[in-house]
Amino acid sequence: MAAPIEGRARSSKSMSFPLYTVDAFTNKPFAGNPAAVCLVKHDQVLDDETMQKLATEMNLSETAFVRTLSATEDFQSGSRYGLRWMTPTIEVALCGHATLASAAVLFFCLNNPSPELTFVTLSGELKARRCDPFVSLDLPLNSCEPETVNDAEELIKLTVNSLPVKEVQYSSTTKKLLVCLENSVSRLQLESMQPHVDQMIATHNTGRIKGVIVTLGGSEGNGCVDSNGKVYDFVSRYFAPWNGIKEDPVTGSAHTVLSSYWSKKLGKKALYARQCSPRGGDLKIQVRDDGRVDIAGEAAIVMSGNIFI
Repeated sequence: MAAPIEGRARSSKSMSFPLYTVDAFTNKPFAGNPAAVCLVKHDQVLDDETMQKLATEMNLSETAFVRTLSATEDFQSGSRYGLRWMTPTIEVALCGHATLASAAVLFFCLNNPSPELTFVTLSGELKARRCDPFVSLDLPLNSCEPETVNDAEELIKLTVNSLPVKEVQYSSTTKKLLVCLENSVSRLQLESMQPHVDQMIATHNTGRIKGVIVTLGGSEGNGCVDSNGKVYDFVSRYFAPWNGIKEDPVTGSAHTVLSSYWSKKLGKKALYARQCSPRGGDLKIQVRDDGRVDIAGEAAIVMSGNIFI
């Protein structure tokens, strides 16, 4: 039997890192999309291999590593940080929900008073704004273009099964395939859809596609309404087994593509969306004229502590 944690000896060389679990795009625990957030001081050494091992250990869709950029800055008062994201298997260039989770930790756990935080990432500088009780993310707007169905026909069938497809588009920037279902499909049918996720990688292993978005326009008639009866402009689900994620519960990066697609289709820039995974989450979206999109959501802090490495 393992000894209690308090009784275990730690190496004199071990380092301690604050670690949080945050459910993003929800205001209640065990919903939305969970992310781990690890805080790393500028003078602490945490190499890529160890970061990946930690992300694998956490086994959440993403683990975010937030780092101060100089020895004079801290997490309680700074406004500019480095940020990287890792799935259980690889590092990714963009993760919206783990960015929201990182900002929520700084804003609401550490009481950082800054109205806006800047994160330096592989996707450039990303900004998170405090909009109590929401956090609003300033993300790149990623366009998509029509895709020939024949090029991914088997992959689409494995994903949506027999549900009728209205249109297929592809985002080359994010390597995401967007599959829009016919208006006759209901929210319940989308939520009940059971993709053959384990077969998706074998069917498409060229590296061109790294995720599949399945989306549906919202209406009262097809059941796309929230608990207060407000109609969602669109709903979606997202699958990324190529990144070690069978289904991502609520995905900020997928909504950088969805926002572009539905803004053009609906002719509006303010959008209200739901990702219909079993955990589910709501997103408030504002498409801007400068090639960016503001995606806002709430966050629930589920766990806080320290990890010793």
